[in-house]
Amino acid sequence: MTYPIRILSDLHLGHRVSRIESSESLRPLIAGAGTVIFNGDTWQELARLFFERSAEMLKDLKRICAEEGAQPVFLPGNHDPGWPGTGWAELAGGRILVIHGDSLFEDGSPWSREALTQQPEVAELWARHQAAVNDPAARIVLAREMAILLRAREYPKGKKLWNRALDAISPPTRAFQMIRVWTTQADAAAAFAERYFPKAEIIIKGHFHRAGIWHKRGRLVINLGAFMNPCPALWADFDGHQLRCGRVDESGRDYQLGELRGVWRLQQEAPGL
Repeated sequence: MTYPIRILSDLHLGHRVSRIESSESLRPLIAGAGTVIFNGDTWQELARLFFERSAEMLKDLKRICAEEGAQPVFLPGNHDPGWPGTGWAELAGGRILVIHGDSLFEDGSPWSREALTQQPEVAELWARHQAAVNDPAARIVLAREMAILLRAREYPKGKKLWNRALDAISPPTRAFQMIRVWTTQADAAAAFAERYFPKAEIIIKGHFHRAGIWHKRGRLVINLGAFMNPCPALWADFDGHQLRCGRVDESGRDYQLGELRGVWRLQQEAPGL
């Protein structure tokens, strides 16, 4: 990977409620980066309703990366599990872990209607992948299969806050699971790193659409949020020495690297990134 490495998450290109109307609006977020890690849920691989538009926007995104001289690295998420590779990225000699986040909970997205109604199928999937308990590679294979099993059957009807609120409370158990996961996802990320990536001091993730920065179990956890209401999106940038994180500025026609939220200095990583 070429520095600086920029990290974005949960673009949801082509989705009905994504705030991204055109891939071209992302160009300022890509410009100046040597590598851009798109940390899962970049496009709608599994959604027939949005697939065609999403695929066109993904094609445009790749073109923009090429024009800006930025190498794109696509990590899988629960909406796009088909990307090749390990399913995660390690920076700074393993001290920074970049992973989507759908592998942090046993059923991927516990708040989804599909997870709420298919627990026997989830248990059966785990029974077939017992190595996933301790092996990160096996855990990602399981997460990919979980994404296909629990692919969405219904989609939000609108972008406005009241649309999303109505969607969240139906059924009521869904709202409970959302609150539970939102309040525990940072702890879950730290526990996940302890088990699978003990060298990781910083975990950068998405999936839960809750942008924020937390210190948990001696680790720094960063959730880059999403380009979907009501959640803001964050960006992260690593130059080989320091990690920066800030809010994506959505006030203009194009997205920009906005207000800095934090800077963390790391020693130079080992050769062979």
